[in-house]
Amino acid sequence: MSHERVETNIGLMAILVLLVISVAGLAEILPLFYIKDTTEPVDGLKPLTALQLEGRDIYIREGCNACHSQMVRPFRAETERYGHYSVAGEFVYDHPFLWGSKRTGPDLARVGGRYSDDWHRVHLINPRDVVPESNMPGYPWLAERTLDGDDTATKLSTMRTLGVPYSDADIEGASQSVAGKSELDALVAYLQNLGTAVSIRR
Repeated sequence: MSHERVETNIGLMAILVLLVISVAGLAEILPLFYIKDTTEPVDGLKPLTALQLEGRDIYIREGCNACHSQMVRPFRAETERYGHYSVAGEFVYDHPFLWGSKRTGPDLARVGGRYSDDWHRVHLINPRDVVPESNMPGYPWLAERTLDGDDTATKLSTMRTLGVPYSDADIEGASQSVAGKSELDALVAYLQNLGTAVSIRR
C-alpha cells in the first residue's frame, strides 16, 4: 500500500488512524487489568462504613470534589505538603473515583486524622472561623439536615455488586447505623477516613 494512496483516500486514512489508536490504546490499558498493584486493595484498606458512604455522597452532592482533588502526585512538592503519594490500590472500592486535578482548595487524600472532628464541624459551617483567608463557602445546613437511612442499605448493596466487600450484616444494619445522624456527622466521618486506612500514610 503506497503512502500516496493513504494520503489521498480520506476514508482509508481514517480507518488506519482508528486502527492505530485502538491497538495503542489496548496495549496501554489492558495490562493494567492484570497488574495486582492496580486491581487489588492495599493492606489495611476497608470499605467505607454506612455513615462514611453517606458522607461521601454528600461530599459529591455539594460539589466538594470540584475544588478539592483526592490524589497526591509523586512529586516532592506534593508529598512534602500532603504526605505519601496516592497509589491505585487505595481506590479500588471507590465508585466513582474522586481523584480530580482542580485544586481551588488543598488536596484531601490524606486529610483524615489531621484535624479534630470539632475543627471539621466549625470549618464546614463557616470556614473563615478557622482559616481566615479561606474562600470556601460555608455549609451550615448540613448540621440541620438529618439522615433517615431509607436508601443506605440499597447503596451498600449496589456497592457490593460493584465489588466492594460488604457483608450481609453490613447491609442489614446500614439504615439503623445512620438514622438520626446529621449530614454534617456523615461528611465529617467521611473526611476523617481519607487516607487513614493504608499503611503508607505518613
